[in-house]
Amino acid sequence: MAMILSVAVSAQDPVQARAQLPNLRGRSPKPEDATKAILDALNRYEVVAMGAAHGNKDLDDFILHLVRDPAFPSRVNDVAVECGNSLYQPILDRYIAGDDVPLSEVRQVWRNTTQPMCGTSGFYEELFPLVRRINQKVPPEKKLRMLAGDPPIDWSKVKSNSETMLDRDANIASVMQKEVLSKHRKALMLFGTLHLFHSNDSAPIGLQSAVHRYEKAYPGVTLVIADHMVFANSNDLAKVNSNEMEARMASWPVPSLIQNIKGTWLADVDKTYFSEMVDAYLYLGPSDLLLVEPGPAEIFLNKDYMKELKRRAALMGGGPWAEQENPDNISDRDSNPFLSDAFKTLFHSLGIVVGPSQSASSPTVDIPWRIPQRLETIHLSPEVLKKFAGEYVPDSPAGVSIPPIEVAAGQEGLWVDLGVGGKRRFVPLSATEFMQNDAPTARITFMQDEKGEIAGLIFRGIATTKATRLP
Repeated sequence: MAMILSVAVSAQDPVQARAQLPNLRGRSPKPEDATKAILDALNRYEVVAMGAAHGNKDLDDFILHLVRDPAFPSRVNDVAVECGNSLYQPILDRYIAGDDVPLSEVRQVWRNTTQPMCGTSGFYEELFPLVRRINQKVPPEKKLRMLAGDPPIDWSKVKSNSETMLDRDANIASVMQKEVLSKHRKALMLFGTLHLFHSNDSAPIGLQSAVHRYEKAYPGVTLVIADHMVFANSNDLAKVNSNEMEARMASWPVPSLIQNIKGTWLADVDKTYFSEMVDAYLYLGPSDLLLVEPGPAEIFLNKDYMKELKRRAALMGGGPWAEQENPDNISDRDSNPFLSDAFKTLFHSLGIVVGPSQSASSPTVDIPWRIPQRLETIHLSPEVLKKFAGEYVPDSPAGVSIPPIEVAAGQEGLWVDLGVGGKRRFVPLSATEFMQNDAPTARITFMQDEKGEIAGLIFRGIATTKATRLP
């Protein structure tokens, strides 16, 4: 829930985060060849779930290698993806089956999702055609199907923000239950790891991960794999001395999969994470050698598509993708981890790259091009700030109770309690929009009624939450 409602959790001082180190005394883990281990796991599980397309080129390259393995079509029936608009599932089925479908038509599947990162990722420009090509070479009983997990949304008809507020995890869980689990099929599930946790009971009912939801009916059928970047991005895990971690992993093959984590020193890092949330750990090599996926020029030079992405971002209230069509926001340093110390530590779980700079004075957080750089705060008087104070009840599914969001006025901004992680300071960008002070991607936009009174708010972090003000 902290990752859903507040992106600031990961934006903390890395030196302070390592002040207290876990005691790593467990036995040594046993790394296995990652491709073989995952293919073998599909003999024991219905679903293998792992991350993809969140900026980690090494991870995406590994997935493409896994899918190309000759044994893959014999172990897997379906490849379910986060970056696929389920509105276009019939088009996707025809394309993957080998029918004559124009590329411009099938590209709607991954370019018209609720997540702009999908449309600007080169990974899906390769994955979908690759699976189609594999199907052209295998016998009918081994043909693969690709499943689009994102909620159906027709961007040509979307005119307001409320139409974009969709329960993505509910849709993912529904697709997996209907198309995979109820039919006793095998699937590779490629989604951001936040959608895959076995247990995130800290989240209110209705906001749990997709896997958490469908496991109520289908327990024990999914192997959840965390990759190296998720490992580096966890608050608890970040307390581990990274030099010690890298030294212990130095002899591991690249890539390798660690299973049976219980009792190992890896479990000592965070027992809850490695016993309740994920099952295995994918090692992709030293963190400072990992590659960032570059943005394909063909996509970013497509002026019509960039204009459309900007329109969508405006409907969703701006955020990190609102200016990505601007070439001035893109530099060589932002797509190459070896041109800047900002990539010493990489964070991919949010779909952005964040790393501590190596300033001699004090560590800071450096946020590259995907977040708008030209952010200017304004001053609002304490009297004006007081009009935003109060309790706001988030919209939720019928019968589900979610704690209210509490807003209090301060001297230079607002203090907001989202229900997790304590109060966060938000500073004004305009008369109605506020930015979290230490996490520029977290925004609150206040809504007014016909009398100009504050009637509600929209919080945008990883997910979007709309809340109505209590009288």
